[in-house]
Amino acid sequence: MGKVTGFLEIDRQDRKYRPASDRIRHYREFVIPLGEQGVRDQAARCMDCGIPFCHNGCPVNNQIPDWNDLVYNGAWDVALRNLHSTNNFPEFTGRICPAPCEASCTLNLTDSPVNIKTIECAIVDHGWEHGLIAPQPPQAKTGRRVAIIGSGPAGMACAQQLARAGHDVHLYEKNARAGGLLRYGIPDFKMEKHLIDRRVAQMEAEGVTFHYGVHVGVDVTVDSILADHDAMVLTGGAEHPRDLPIPGRDLSGVHFAMEFLPQQNRRVSGENTDRVAPILATGKHVVVIGGGDTGSDCIGTSVRQGALSVTQLEIMPQPPVKENKLLTWPDWPLKLRTSSSHEEGSERDFAVSSVEFTGKNGAVKAVTCVRVGPDFKPVPGTEFELKADLVLLAMGFTQPVHDGMLTDLGVDFDQRGNVAANVMSYKSSREKVFTAGDMRRGQSLVVWAIREGRQCARSVDEFLMGSSELPR
Repeated sequence: MGKVTGFLEIDRQDRKYRPASDRIRHYREFVIPLGEQGVRDQAARCMDCGIPFCHNGCPVNNQIPDWNDLVYNGAWDVALRNLHSTNNFPEFTGRICPAPCEASCTLNLTDSPVNIKTIECAIVDHGWEHGLIAPQPPQAKTGRRVAIIGSGPAGMACAQQLARAGHDVHLYEKNARAGGLLRYGIPDFKMEKHLIDRRVAQMEAEGVTFHYGVHVGVDVTVDSILADHDAMVLTGGAEHPRDLPIPGRDLSGVHFAMEFLPQQNRRVSGENTDRVAPILATGKHVVVIGGGDTGSDCIGTSVRQGALSVTQLEIMPQPPVKENKLLTWPDWPLKLRTSSSHEEGSERDFAVSSVEFTGKNGAVKAVTCVRVGPDFKPVPGTEFELKADLVLLAMGFTQPVHDGMLTDLGVDFDQRGNVAANVMSYKSSREKVFTAGDMRRGQSLVVWAIREGRQCARSVDEFLMGSSELPR
């Protein structure tokens, strides 16, 4: 490594947040970068540890020690090329990935892992600022057409790789803009959408054609898409939300998180939201059911909309603040994680089950809850009630939506209801139809979507051309 003793001499310093009192007044990003010298110092902490466990911790297998060394030595352009060799969109993962690579870092044994996520984000942001990122159109066209359905990170990564291989790539998106949950699920204060727009512009210059407002299986038949293309890739995500069928579920004011979050993202971007009734937390007592990242996003958005109170409920018991390293490292540990949204003004309660929504004049007014034991069975005598003018169900997603495109295709599903395909070929049961990302693996991380999109692109290229030079 560039500075072999860096991990002994330099303390871990990460990016800071702007004060909560300031950031809750807007929807812009609020992370304060370390600056060039700060990033180089943190890169110097990467150890010559012999076995880089971070490689396996990272789903796209980023060559983390290599670009840490390059950053320390000031070779930002080479570091950027190295980073892009495994990850098409490091500005996305550098902002919203939970960084399993850092959990796998050898220095995490002492709770001071290298700031891999911060360094990754700094490399690509430096690249954009200094004009180091440009379209990479193919030198020759293959004459083959590929349709990709769904423009989330899996679809975008697959499309970019195939376009660079010379194929005529058409990406179909039912919404008005590309990005999937990056665009309509992740709030702008975590990732601003101009980051997606400039990648879309790059991809268009590389030959990708985007078709917006086209819901395949509704606006156009899958058979017509298949007839016009040599291969099809299904990257439509896992959009079927997990419901909570308890008494009072039909009261107004009880919504899925993905009914609430996209509305605000569309308001911020200026998209038309007049076609649906507004869902706002302004002046309301908000209860978020579900303890994951989507629930956290609901909290941050509700606070910015001016909620009177926000309470997050989780049926799982409260995890430990600190994991047992000898039992968990280098795997991703189960421990209590506090997001920036939690710090902005919310209450969290664990081991709680919601049993009934109660209301007045057809609108929700309270949630009746009960505490549960380790077996998730209610503990008698622990019932309590929470005020609730707005309830947001953020309990994750169960599977892709089957109605429409998938039913019409007649593809096979796995035991969880995802489109069945293995991670070697990514082929579905339907001839010349492939699948990747959440539609294949179920609800997961953006970094897994990028990995699967890239690997699927290689399989499609091999299918079309007999061989492929795309990386796997």
